[in-house]
Amino acid sequence: MFTIRAARDSLADLPRLETARLSIAALRPEDAQDLRRLTDDPAITAAVDFLPTPFTMRDAEDLIRSGSRGQDRFLGAWMRRPGAPQAGEAASADGMGSDLVGVVGTHLRGPGAIEIGYWIGGAARGRGFAFEAVSAIVALLARRFPGRIIVAECRPGNVASWGLLQKLGFRDTGEEGHRPGRRLLQRG
Repeated sequence: MFTIRAARDSLADLPRLETARLSIAALRPEDAQDLRRLTDDPAITAAVDFLPTPFTMRDAEDLIRSGSRGQDRFLGAWMRRPGAPQAGEAASADGMGSDLVGVVGTHLRGPGAIEIGYWIGGAARGRGFAFEAVSAIVALLARRFPGRIIVAECRPGNVASWGLLQKLGFRDTGEEGHRPGRRLLQRG
């Protein structure tokens, strides 16, 4: 029984997701250049504490490699190519769009919680991609890990992110987050 639970409580094999506009899948080593290009933005590295400035190729490779243990998994959200299959239809192995617009991180946090975090590239901000990507991943995590709560940390002053989390059903717990200046929000 312990082995079965350990296998289930891993983020290493999260499936690819398709939404109306996005293909969402675990970042792979060949995605490092796209990840570096998206993330090496002072607006992103200033908002996400663990991202260094500048965000280099080595940083991108290390972030992708961090998912190999199954405790953390970073998923890329790519614009779907025109004519790509719609959600629910079969997709080819190379059906990812060419433009990485964002990243959603998933993190097993102790025995009873999963934390999510995300960032969206400058040109894609304000177009609903964060809501589309994060809502799809939160729904997947809720189905896959029904015994775990889903949490996020956010600065109250980050109005856009705070509002997105509230729209997705997250509520302020009244607790400080692990990261400086952040509050802990819980879904449901």
